[in-house]
Amino acid sequence: MMRIILDTNVFISGIFFSGPPAQILQEWQAKTFQIVLSEQILSEYQRVANELSYEYPHVDIAPIIELVTIHGQLVDTRGIDISICEDHDDDKFIECAIAGKCEIIVSGDKHLLKLTGYKGIYILRPRDFVEQYL
Repeated sequence: MMRIILDTNVFISGIFFSGPPAQILQEWQAKTFQIVLSEQILSEYQRVANELSYEYPHVDIAPIIELVTIHGQLVDTRGIDISICEDHDDDKFIECAIAGKCEIIVSGDKHLLKLTGYKGIYILRPRDFVEQYL
């Protein structure tokens, strides 16, 4: 089964809005692929989702956060210390890809997109991922 990493923006957009990120989350729930994440990524998902839930109180984020906590594959990134992204907050996605042996990160982040191909990791925009893999 294909294993991918979703950057926080893609994951959160998939919960709160329609479009390719929502389509990606639907396909994940249909078990088309596996989401791989680290403790750092999961914490960021939860923090950002909680912040947005105040703006969008009609959206219940708990079920999707619970699903990704239970069904996402958590990998240990200790010992992997990458400092390659212009925005060092994004390094955790590269570290997770290396630890989880993932070849794909789905992101719209311009800093991450610049790194596509690094150590065999491809960084695709949500629409490109949908068109190429779903």
